[in-house]
Amino acid sequence: MYTIATLEDLRRHLKLGDDNRGSDDDLLRALGEASHHIESATARRYCPRVETLEISPDEANPRSLLLPDDLLELRAVRDDGGEIDLARIRVYPAYQDAPAFMLTLGGGRIFRTAAGGASVIRVTGLWGWHNRWTSAWRDSGDRLSGKALSANSKLLGVENSDGADADGVRPRFHIGHLLRIDGEYLRVTGIDRAANQLTVLRGSAGTRATSHRQNAKIETYAPVPAIRDLTVRYAEQLIKSAGPLELESAPMLRRMRRVTA
Repeated sequence: MYTIATLEDLRRHLKLGDDNRGSDDDLLRALGEASHHIESATARRYCPRVETLEISPDEANPRSLLLPDDLLELRAVRDDGGEIDLARIRVYPAYQDAPAFMLTLGGGRIFRTAAGGASVIRVTGLWGWHNRWTSAWRDSGDRLSGKALSANSKLLGVENSDGADADGVRPRFHIGHLLRIDGEYLRVTGIDRAANQLTVLRGSAGTRATSHRQNAKIETYAPVPAIRDLTVRYAEQLIKSAGPLELESAPMLRRMRRVTA
């Protein structure tokens, strides 16, 4: 299930002990619903994903391309003339921590389209919103343990699932965590702490499941803290049947809403 915050984030907020696990499925459903509402209300995604978007260029300004989503990393651009050298493309804003909203071509070049302007520009990238993208991935403090991970395995061995991550947070792995190993994203759906084994959804967020060597580094994704905390509080209200946090969340959601021309 796609969630912005993790199950452990919500359990900590609710001050639930390890002896009280009977409601975990309900907590995950509430987190999923809260995540969906927040992203729908703001027209943004807060976990990164790899995707190719087909974008219609502006005929009045063929040198620029207004993006329909928040772009964290540009990977490829293709128009009717073929693949475009990324060195020719500028992203705005040109700030590594902020997502881009527009691409422009330098050197007097324009985005090429078919006669009549019926074609689209294909932009492949890492899409999502984060205000500190260069520090969004954290070292889990763990590595692939035991053996290499095959491309079709859903069980991931680690050294110590209960250990602290590089920031001192314990346990280092949560259900709902988005992991990164090399270029693949994996979503944690279960944890066997006695066996130090994670059950994961492979090839998540548009990435491709591949094999990984033993001792490969495992990173965890850290969403924007304010969005994570709002997701947790929203989920709490859904669980308590007290209604959504309309009064509290509405101003923030309005500020976060993506505005397009």
